[in-house]
Amino acid sequence: MVKSLKRLNKIKDKFFDRVLLMADNSNKNRSTYSCKDLQQHIIALEKAGFLYRIDEVVNKDTELHALVRWQFRGGIAEKDRKAFYFSNVVDSKGRHFDMPVVVGALAANSDIYRIGMDVPLEDIGLAWQKAIANPIPPCEVTNAACQELILEGHDIDGEGKGLDALPVPISTPGFDSAPYLTAANFITKDPDNGIQNMGTYRGGLKSPTRMVVRMSTRNSGAGGYPHWEKYKERGQKMPCAVVLGCPPKIAYLGPQKMPRDIDELTVAGALAGEPIRVVRCKTIDLMVPADAEIIIEGLIDTEYLEPEAPFGESHGHIALEDYNMIFEVTAITRKKNAVLASIISQVTPSESSVIKKAAYEPMYLGHLQKTLGIKGVKKVSLHEPLTNIRRIIFIVFELNTPRTEIFRAMQGAAMLRADTGKFVIAISDDINPENADAVFWSLAYRSNPIEDVEILAHRDRGHGPKSKTKTEDSTMLIDATLKGEMPPLALPKQQYMEDAKVLWEKLGLPSLKPETPWHGYSMGDWSEDWDKIAKRAAEGDYLINGLRSAQMKQKNIKPNTPVRSVKND
Repeated sequence: MVKSLKRLNKIKDKFFDRVLLMADNSNKNRSTYSCKDLQQHIIALEKAGFLYRIDEVVNKDTELHALVRWQFRGGIAEKDRKAFYFSNVVDSKGRHFDMPVVVGALAANSDIYRIGMDVPLEDIGLAWQKAIANPIPPCEVTNAACQELILEGHDIDGEGKGLDALPVPISTPGFDSAPYLTAANFITKDPDNGIQNMGTYRGGLKSPTRMVVRMSTRNSGAGGYPHWEKYKERGQKMPCAVVLGCPPKIAYLGPQKMPRDIDELTVAGALAGEPIRVVRCKTIDLMVPADAEIIIEGLIDTEYLEPEAPFGESHGHIALEDYNMIFEVTAITRKKNAVLASIISQVTPSESSVIKKAAYEPMYLGHLQKTLGIKGVKKVSLHEPLTNIRRIIFIVFELNTPRTEIFRAMQGAAMLRADTGKFVIAISDDINPENADAVFWSLAYRSNPIEDVEILAHRDRGHGPKSKTKTEDSTMLIDATLKGEMPPLALPKQQYMEDAKVLWEKLGLPSLKPETPWHGYSMGDWSEDWDKIAKRAAEGDYLINGLRSAQMKQKNIKPNTPVRSVKND
C-alpha cells in the first residue's frame, strides 16, 4: 500500500487525465463564472502539491478511510496532510465502481481550506464576516452540469443502482452500520416563508432508494429540523435535496452555523463575489447548486422514523443507534464524469475540525473585540486534538488587561454558542495556546483556583456522546494570565539559543522543530544589575561577580532571605 502513495505530479494516469480534461472543458463553458467547482479545486490542489493519487485497488468498505486516517493519527504535521484521490475503488464484494472518490479535498490542512476559499489564510475570518453581512442571492439557470444524467424510476431501484451505485465509503470500519454520506449538504425549505436551509448531516444508506438521516434536535442543532417539524404538523413529507461534491465555497457553508432564516447559498454567493448558479430539482421544488457533482432528490417521511447508526461521530465517539428520519429517493442527477467527495471526521484533528476551527476562531474574536467591545483580547484559539474545538476555548490577552475585561471576555465566549466553551481559559500573549504544555505551565504558576476559577451552571450538553443521566452541563472559567511580575523563564536568552541552533545544524544533528517557549525572557521581575551579572558570567568574568557578592555579605539574617529585601549600605 505504501508504494501506491505516489504524488500526482510524478504520475500520469489516462483515467485521471480524462477527468481533468473534462473539468477543463467544463470550465471553458462556464464563461466568466469564477466559483471553482470540485474538479477545478482538485486541479488547484494538484498544482499546489496537496494531492496524492492512489491508483491501486482500494476497498471503500475497509481500507479507504482507514488509509487517509493515518495522516491524522500518524504523527504527520498539519501542513503535510493532503487530499487523496482514489481512481480504482471496489467494495468488499469485489464490485468495481466507475466513479473516483476524493477525501481530504476540503480541509485536510488549512492551506487546502485556503485554496478552496481563494483568500489568504489570515483573511478568512474577514471574508466570512463580510459574506455574512453582504449576502448575494443566487441566480437560476436551466442548463446545469449536475443534471447531465437524470436517473429515476427503474434506473435507481435495484441492487447496484441508485444509492447502491455510488462508491460511498464506510467511515469507521468495525463500528459503522453502513456506508454514510459525510461530505453532504442537505437542502430543505421552510414551508411558511420559502427560505432554504443547507446543513451538513449524516445519511446512512439502507437500500438503493432509502437512507436514514440524522438532523440534530437540540436548540443549536440542525436548521432542517424546524422545517421537518412544520411539515409534520401539516401531515406532509418534507422535500429534501442532498448535494454531493459542492464547489468548495458552497461546501464550507454546511458545517458553518448561520442564523436559521439566512439561505446559505446567499452567503456562498458573497464568498464567491457573484451569484451562485442554481437549478431547480427534477422531482421536488428545491433549488440546488448547478455545478455540484451529484444531487440526490427525495422526500423525508414525517410520520415514521427508522433505527440509524451506530456511526463514528465528529465528537470523537461512536453514536449509538437512534430513531431518525427516513429519506425516500425520488431521483439522482449527476455529472457524467462525477467525482464523489467524502470527508474525514470523527476523532479530531479531522477535515471537519479544520473547517470549523478556521471559521469559528475569527468569529469568536470578532464577537469579543467588536460586538462586546472588550479591550486587550488578541486571539481566540479553539482546542482541536481529540476535543473537536467545541469544549475548550483559549483567549489570549495583552499584558495588564484588567481582570474585569478578562472575565467579561470569558463569559462572552462561553455564551456565544450553546455547544462551545465548556472550559474557557484566559492566558497571556507569551503563551502559545497550541502548546498544551505551555498552557499547563500557565495554569500551574499563574492561576490560583480559589481566586481565578468561576463555574457557570445550566449549560447545554451540546455535540457529544449521549449521557444516560445528565441533561445539563456546566462551564468553567479560568484566569491563567500573568497577573504580576515574575522571574524570567529559565532557558538561555534568545541570542544564545539562536547561536546554538546554528552550531546544531553545522554538526548535522536531527532537524529541529522549536517549541514555544524555546528561549528565556523577562517577565518583569528582573533588574538591570542582574542583567549585567549574567552578561559577565557568559563572558567568562564570573570572578568579578564573586567580588561583588563578597562586598554584600551580611550577618544576623536567615538563609533564603531575598537580597533585595536587605538594605546594603
